[in-house]
Amino acid sequence: MLVSTQTTSKIENLAKLYLESKSVQISDSTQQELCDWLMQEFRQTPLNPQFSDDLRYQNAAEMFADIEQGHLWVSAEEGYDNSIYPNPFYGFAFLVMHDYDHYINQSDWSLEGEITAYKAAASRAPSLEIQKILYSQIVLRAAAYLKLGHAPEAKTVFP
Repeated sequence: MLVSTQTTSKIENLAKLYLESKSVQISDSTQQELCDWLMQEFRQTPLNPQFSDDLRYQNAAEMFADIEQGHLWVSAEEGYDNSIYPNPFYGFAFLVMHDYDHYINQSDWSLEGEITAYKAAASRAPSLEIQKILYSQIVLRAAAYLKLGHAPEAKTVFP
């Protein structure tokens, strides 16, 4: 698949924001709001998600096929910023919600697909602070992944 120069430039710019920004501390009240919202989102997801240390989808179509069977493997390799969660379960709940957003919107793992998944989650987010966390965790981190070819350091940034 050819990636346009405009898309490459967008990936470069967003990746730079993620990679060069310092990790932020979120307030206890924002952390609680995020966790409450993620738990609500998790409970509304009609899937049987399971944590896996070694299973990983190769592409979105493979994940969609599992979801259509009511199942979802969530990889431990994702490494999202667990410093924003008081318990690792919330990182798991975030990944379930995020993967289901990809499925509902039929968005792949390209930058545009991640932006589509972000917009879906952000439209349900209870506050601007949660939207900013989602933007960091979904869009900026995905751009860094696409630029580097591997997962970047897990952090939350507000550039």
